[in-house]
Amino acid sequence: MNGSIVFDGVRFEYPGRPEPVADLSLRVAAGELVVLTGPSGSGKTTLTRLVNGLLPHFHPGRLTGRILLDGRDLAELENWERGRSIGSVFQDPRSQFFSNEVAGKIAFGCENYGLPHREIVERVHETAGALRLEGILGRALRGLSYGMRQRVAIASARAVDPRVYVLDEPSANLDLDSTEDLHELLRGLKERGRTVIVAEHRLHHLMDLADRIVCLREGRIETEFTADEFVALPEQRLVEMGLRMPSLEALRPRPCERPEPPAAASPIVEAVGLRRRYGRTRALDGVDLRLLPGQITALVGPNGAGKSVLGRTLAGLARPDSGEVRLRGGPARRSRRRHEVWYIGQDLDSQLFGESVLDELLTGRRHRDRLHGRATGILRELGLDGLAEQHPSTLSGGQKQRLVLGAALMDEAPVLILDEPTSGLDGRTMRSVSALLRRLAGQGRTVVLITHDVECALECCTRVVRMEAGRITDDTALRSVGQLLALAGRRAAPGRRRRTRAVRPGTSASWQWRPPTRARRRGR
Repeated sequence: MNGSIVFDGVRFEYPGRPEPVADLSLRVAAGELVVLTGPSGSGKTTLTRLVNGLLPHFHPGRLTGRILLDGRDLAELENWERGRSIGSVFQDPRSQFFSNEVAGKIAFGCENYGLPHREIVERVHETAGALRLEGILGRALRGLSYGMRQRVAIASARAVDPRVYVLDEPSANLDLDSTEDLHELLRGLKERGRTVIVAEHRLHHLMDLADRIVCLREGRIETEFTADEFVALPEQRLVEMGLRMPSLEALRPRPCERPEPPAAASPIVEAVGLRRRYGRTRALDGVDLRLLPGQITALVGPNGAGKSVLGRTLAGLARPDSGEVRLRGGPARRSRRRHEVWYIGQDLDSQLFGESVLDELLTGRRHRDRLHGRATGILRELGLDGLAEQHPSTLSGGQKQRLVLGAALMDEAPVLILDEPTSGLDGRTMRSVSALLRRLAGQGRTVVLITHDVECALECCTRVVRMEAGRITDDTALRSVGQLLALAGRRAAPGRRRRTRAVRPGTSASWQWRPPTRARRRGR
């Protein structure tokens, strides 16, 4: 089993785009782990799609040059051969789900390739153990948090055991413990000689695994580093390149530029005894929370802790089973909260409706002509002014993040709840968005950041609230990176790994695979 990849004079152009989004030559040796990084829209996702064959077979465009897998031109391989040899994890995990439950999704690829029954069961359990998914094998995918779905997508690729793995922003929505699981998974793949290509902004979890860091810009390779060379770069050089930091432990919270509101100040939003249950899961279990004007709060905790449910409930998008949400000291109906509390969720595509980037900020608003200048200014502030006439669906994940934030800024809601707003952002844009949030807080706006992004929280937050199992367990001022890492989920010392319990097939906690009946295959 080899797994070498060669880009030989590869150039790719999307229809209607004047510039190529890929114009490069690159060699990835068998067993090598290569990290692709660079600004949002620099071509990282395009490069991963070229490897797994989505370009040009699924997304149309003009491809010239050759991509070789172990010396064979990928264009000459059948689709099933590419799928068996190259495992993919996409930015949006839902785009690769074809089953209703977790276990079925992990087993899906193995079933397609006709593996024996016993081997499928063993692979599902072994992979679930590696990613701490044993307890949810019977759960429906639609009921999982975004981060949990990401872990399932990673597990489904790993279960097939291809020669090459291509991962596009795999840690974007993972909590710190799950990121450690991902780190150990990648370590295991490398030890087994698999080739791994990771497109990533958050680099800290890859530094002891990466053989090379390849920096892209405008579809071309700008520069390459070994991991040692990259770690040795001065912080200012990394900032100038627009990249994230290679280590979290050396970071510091940004000094507060404004006085913190006193704890006794009147909250603009207050949650009182919120409870919400989904089946057997207590998403909210008696949550009390006060949000003060001019404060930026980091809401942290493990995937599935109830953070997004709390955000949607505060914004009037979800109804609690009991408890209430108050605005400015008084009860507030959900319809009122939807006007005053703006929630930006993780599912970006469901929040984009415009025919162009500029139209997205103006859609549904009265007096569009009067607002044109303001919308243009917001796009300029978010670094999207050069894309004003482009359709939102053609943007990269990080560009969509900024566009949805721009739509929120157009509304001037006094409270902003941002659910993983920097998951797809490069270092430069993350710092720019953080500065923008600090300015909004300085104007008296209340900001809640539901996040696993330690770098962003240190850039702009002054308060950190931890949730776990539907409850708030900690609520304190943000003082240090070590404190934030502990509250965000990494309770062990950096580099130490918590062991997970293996579940043997046939035990009461295990999932049992059964082949689909004829009726199930027909979708009945």
